[in-house]
Amino acid sequence: MTKPILLVKSGGESAMPDWQRGFAEAGAQVEVRWWDDAGVDPAAVRYALVWDPEPGRLAKLPNLQVIFGSGAGVDFITRDPDLPKHVPLVRMATPGAAQRMGEYVTWAALSLLQDARRMTLAQAVPRWDYFEREPTAPETTVGIMGLGHMGATAARMLNGIGFRVIGWSRTRKELPGVQSFAGAVEQDAFLARADILVCLLPATPETRGILSAPLLGRMKQGAALVNVGRGQHQRIEDIIAALASGWLSAAVLDVFEQEPLPADHPAWQHPRLTITPHVASLPPRSERAAHVAQMIALHERGETLPNTYDHERGY
Repeated sequence: MTKPILLVKSGGESAMPDWQRGFAEAGAQVEVRWWDDAGVDPAAVRYALVWDPEPGRLAKLPNLQVIFGSGAGVDFITRDPDLPKHVPLVRMATPGAAQRMGEYVTWAALSLLQDARRMTLAQAVPRWDYFEREPTAPETTVGIMGLGHMGATAARMLNGIGFRVIGWSRTRKELPGVQSFAGAVEQDAFLARADILVCLLPATPETRGILSAPLLGRMKQGAALVNVGRGQHQRIEDIIAALASGWLSAAVLDVFEQEPLPADHPAWQHPRLTITPHVASLPPRSERAAHVAQMIALHERGETLPNTYDHERGY
């Protein structure tokens, strides 16, 4: 029996051997083909694993049954005006993704606490730039916006090394060691407490541009910012302005509306800004292939797929 075709557009054509090996090792009952393989009959494609498909391409696959995002975010998929919304869109949620996100957030918080950016710039000169570090983790409050699975994992790790952790979300959450704030009415009280603000919100119309001047101005003066949510959450020019004024002490940004961030963007050279290339929670291809293989097997058995994107809610 002919296997259904899975088209892959993630990591470039050079990544295809990794994807094919990963799916083979996972025992996936699919034929894994490159997105631009001219020998593929569009009618034979049942599945697609993509990061940033060209607008209109998915709509040209008449028998497509499931779209898999190759990362936790699906912004670069849902921006397609011709996206076939009747086809389930499944977000990448491997067991290791939350672990990696928690590790990244903990690293970012510690880097801000230790002023690692200052030491990195001094080493590059080189310059012996002695300074006294303060405060410690137990004297520092980290506020997490978005207390889903990844936010909860990050909170647990931060608590584990002594940070005080608070959280804000649309509805109140009950997490050990985390004081929960909920809704617009409690947002100001949450922001006033956070020495380090971490954004892990989903991408919705309501959260677009949330990390901009109005919210930044309600943060504690001298607080720091970490954005590992979505590029659309931030207005980077407002963040740079807040850093320039001293209202924000520092920032760590892993996501951007335009990726890769252009080489001539002023953010690259800012002395109080650390940039990472959207790597906070990305699992290896082998792990993602195994996860997608499992989801395909569920779909083939007629079972409901978890982590399906809701176009009405926006996440």
